[in-house]
Amino acid sequence: MAETQPIIDPELLEILACPACHGELVLANDRLICRTCQRRYPIEDGIPILLVEEAELPEKPAT
Repeated sequence: MAETQPIIDPELLEILACPACHGELVLANDRLICRTCQRRYPIEDGIPILLVEEAELPEKPAT
């Protein structure tokens, strides 16, 4: 059985930070999510797209 490669290098993930607030990024499926501001950044072909303009904003809770 073939071993699957992680979508992003774990060593790279350790040094990346959110460009908007400089918070820690965590990998969730095919996105990097900022633990602080909750912006979600896409990963394309193993390359994180860390542009604030490309980030998905956190959903606002319904009131």
